[in-house]
Amino acid sequence: MPAPDPTVLPAEAVHAAAARVMARCDALARHSATPGAIERVYLSPEHARVNRVVAGWMREAGLHAWQDEAGNLCGRLDAPDPDAPALVLGSHLDTVRDAGRYDGTLGVLMALEVVRLVRGRRAPLPFALEVAGFWDEEGARFGTALLGSAAFGGRWDEAWWDLRDGDGTALRDAFAAFGLDPGRVGAAARRPDQLVGYLEAHIEQGPELDDAGEPLGVVTSVASARRYELRVRGEARHAGGTPYDRRRDALLGAAEVALAVERVCRARHHVVGTVGRLEAFPGAVNVVPGEAVLTVDLRAEHDDVRDAAWAAIRADVEAVAGRRGLSWHARDVHEAPALVCAGRLRDVLSAGVATTGRVDPPHLFSRAGHDGMSLGGLTDVGMLFLRNPDGISHHPDESVAAADVAAGLQAFTAAVLHLASA
Repeated sequence: MPAPDPTVLPAEAVHAAAARVMARCDALARHSATPGAIERVYLSPEHARVNRVVAGWMREAGLHAWQDEAGNLCGRLDAPDPDAPALVLGSHLDTVRDAGRYDGTLGVLMALEVVRLVRGRRAPLPFALEVAGFWDEEGARFGTALLGSAAFGGRWDEAWWDLRDGDGTALRDAFAAFGLDPGRVGAAARRPDQLVGYLEAHIEQGPELDDAGEPLGVVTSVASARRYELRVRGEARHAGGTPYDRRRDALLGAAEVALAVERVCRARHHVVGTVGRLEAFPGAVNVVPGEAVLTVDLRAEHDDVRDAAWAAIRADVEAVAGRRGLSWHARDVHEAPALVCAGRLRDVLSAGVATTGRVDPPHLFSRAGHDGMSLGGLTDVGMLFLRNPDGISHHPDESVAAADVAAGLQAFTAAVLHLASA
């Protein structure tokens, strides 16, 4: 009889861990700035409360917990050698506005349970384990995503200090109000020699696994992304007194641009573009809009394909502006290059999934951005996707099955153990 696989965990322990993850996702959903909905943004009172709650869970799991100089929550379980590098497991704790309860949060809580499951084994790991709860992956407050993981990855941009939220508060002032020292944000950065790699579990945020009937998938790469704010200017005039041939309607021009984004991106392979916000000014019912502001979110599997799509969109904007007598300006507010997941981490994740009975798990690229994009220049990155019914995410109907979380915990923990023995 063959010896039992040491990376296959007791089913009762895994299911208990999955139940704890689900219950804690529900518990964190109650920490929100908006009654009846989920909203947790960077450097907010909800940020502080969630860090305190999750730090308590970290200590309960046997980790030393602390908040770093960028507001990220970190926990560490040392190896026998206290100077050993760490394998970081994690995701983010912030949300979009009117969010679901699993995006980001699930990955942090799964990481905690992996630590608990690994600690129950006799053989120590050759590396430390760290759990990271990053903040501002979504960019919901200041418009630029991945701020917390960028600080962790040593990629902080000094120009960010002048970013302002919707109330006009500068990032520098928000840091100080939260109790952080802007002058010390660089201390959050890690060195490559301190890390073994970064692994993240996350709901897919798309329908591929659900359509294939697969609970888990291994991520091959994370899409490149760019975000723009476009300002279209025309002329505000009386709605009744201005004939069509005299109008320079900025809103109609912006609407044409929004349709151009869809048309350009649909015609390209693995490119998606979204106009998520469109505002008209002065915003009166009886005034032709003289100005419109819209956002464009572009994502693609490769940077050059993304940038070619933007060049095509710009050409369409020029044509619309010329035809309608408008002027326009684009401001680049966020850029993240594509991230290719490390082969060795894809291998251990595939081996981990195999311990659940899925010997040849799907491999897929992520159209959504993740914190690993900030860490790719620092260390190897790997990601595990969990099935997300109908691919609904960034929405209150976002969901995941407890059975899939249990399978994910088995696979994720086994991946860590395979990496330890590699």
